[in-house]
Amino acid sequence: MRVADAIVIGGGPAGSTCAWKLRDAGLDVLVLDRAAFPRSKLCAGWVTPEAMADLELDPNDYPLRIMMFDELHLHWKALTARPKSRQYSIRRFEFDDFLLQRAGATVLQHKVREIRRDRGDYIVDGAFRCKYLVGAGGTACPVYRAFFRERNARSRALQTATYEQEFAYDWKDPACHLWFFDDGLPGYAWYVPKENGYINVGLGAMAERLKQQGGNVRNYWGKFVDKLQRRGLVRYDQYHPTGYSYFLRGSVNVVSDRNAYIVGDSVGLATRDMCEGIGPAVKSGLLAARAIATDADYSLAGINKYSGGGFASKLLERKFAGAR
Repeated sequence: MRVADAIVIGGGPAGSTCAWKLRDAGLDVLVLDRAAFPRSKLCAGWVTPEAMADLELDPNDYPLRIMMFDELHLHWKALTARPKSRQYSIRRFEFDDFLLQRAGATVLQHKVREIRRDRGDYIVDGAFRCKYLVGAGGTACPVYRAFFRERNARSRALQTATYEQEFAYDWKDPACHLWFFDDGLPGYAWYVPKENGYINVGLGAMAERLKQQGGNVRNYWGKFVDKLQRRGLVRYDQYHPTGYSYFLRGSVNVVSDRNAYIVGDSVGLATRDMCEGIGPAVKSGLLAARAIATDADYSLAGINKYSGGGFASKLLERKFAGAR
């Protein structure tokens, strides 16, 4: 049986960040992920300066594809705003692999099926033992299912659904565009160019509201790509979009139990205004690692519920998550 001080289940930004800091603290860390890295990952790939700072990454020193935006192009009906807002776009299959390699932990490809407690330790599939267990496996995280699901029931009102595609494309417009609430969509669509000839286009919305309207995100795809073509942004006829789902930040009651912790999308931490998940995932990984390394409390209090602030964030929160 392979024994480690800590096992992190899930090698995305939350898991790799936690593993990185646990390694810095001198722990023997094993990361288990069902995929082999680098792995394909659906995501617009929008990273904030705060997330880069938490990762101790200077964008100028990041060795892979990264692109900076000094403003965002926000569209709502006939209105367009261009607020100054420094953001970055990355390709997730590169970014996640870089972070995982940097963590310096042992990484094994393994799909977790069973977790049990044994005399203060955790046994994973009868093959791995640890004192500390971190669930970073996303919405379907096995640690969440085993130890946290009953006490942290997720609200369907906070579930998002996305539909998107990333592909090689010689884009001409280097701006990041977001379209809010087009055709009654309870969410927004995006055009995110990537460095060296890639692009991600997609849309996301609140799943429960879509269901109440009698539709789903796929119903909006055709109109969206037609808009991209009319605007001259993307002329492309090889679309094969796919989707995934995750949760916005809600009322999470328990995020640690004895020596088990949940981070990132296994908690449901995406921001309540822009539905952005990478920054909160990274922050939660840092906080969980600190709690383990220093025997401190693990709390979500230091993780912002919003990507922005002020009236605009409150308006978007009401549109997406409802007032709370």
